[in-house]
Amino acid sequence: MKQTEMLKKNYEFKTVLSKGRFYLGEHLKIVILKNRKKCKLLGIAISTKNGKAFQRNRMKRLIRESYKILENQIEQGYSIVILLRKEIDINHIKYENIFVDMKDIFEKAKILKQQNI
Repeated sequence: MKQTEMLKKNYEFKTVLSKGRFYLGEHLKIVILKNRKKCKLLGIAISTKNGKAFQRNRMKRLIRESYKILENQIEQGYSIVILLRKEIDINHIKYENIFVDMKDIFEKAKILKQQNI
């Protein structure tokens, strides 16, 4: 994630969550807001209602790994907050589910760069 900076402050998350556009997937909710910077900003938030600390940390690792693979395809200048849906059973989610869900949402949001084939 060399091209991406992490959102860390509470007010940064609140800005994206209040002004951004929501996109729902099977396992993820992603909020995307266009920013005026020349870098991408990423925030990951998983509720304590989703599971115990080790389960939430595993989900964060899966989300970061999926994002790392898609990072080069995402256009610059977006703030992205990724949330895990609360009604999902955290024990049965696989990496492939997260990756496919994230890619579908980014395509729906039209923030992936166009590939010339």
